Amino acid sequence: MSDQDHYIIDLKRLPVGMHTFDFKLDDEFFRSLEKTEVLNGTVEAKATLNLREEDYQLNIAVRGTVFVVCDRCLDPMPLEINDEQEIFSEDEAAPGETEKAVSGKGQNVDLSWLAYEIVSINIPLVHSHQPGGCNQQMELLLHDHLCDEPEPDEID
Repeated sequence: MSDQDHYIIDLKRLPVGMHTFDFKLDDEFFRSLEKTEVLNGTVEAKATLNLREEDYQLNIAVRGTVFVVCDRCLDPMPLEINDEQEIFSEDEAAPGETEKAVSGKGQNVDLSWLAYEIVSINIPLVHSHQPGGCNQQMELLLHDHLCDEPEPDEID
């Protein structure tokens, strides 16, 4: 059993009302995932669950730093993550909010996975260091391989 398994919440066993869960996504958590862009990091997460008789509303806030590979120099680079998302049970989701809905009250909710999903949607499609921040050796190699000649279809 993983250390993160205790963030799988059995909604059937919780009493109706407000519940708060504080947890961390750490290097071990990110290493345990397959096919993720995140190399490692530390992200603090806070989940607030409003559990009602038939449905629930869940708010998850994440804040921290993750490391991803720079697309330009291939070195690890930090990304600051700071986001908050509101998630509804399928029973409560309004039309158009189904992408933020998860299973109803009779199900388990994996808080660590939902927090990871919030982290992952905050990673830009292209990630590179700020100008001058890339590995200098790689910058020199890239510069040596740049083609300064115009493409054939660009010639008048």
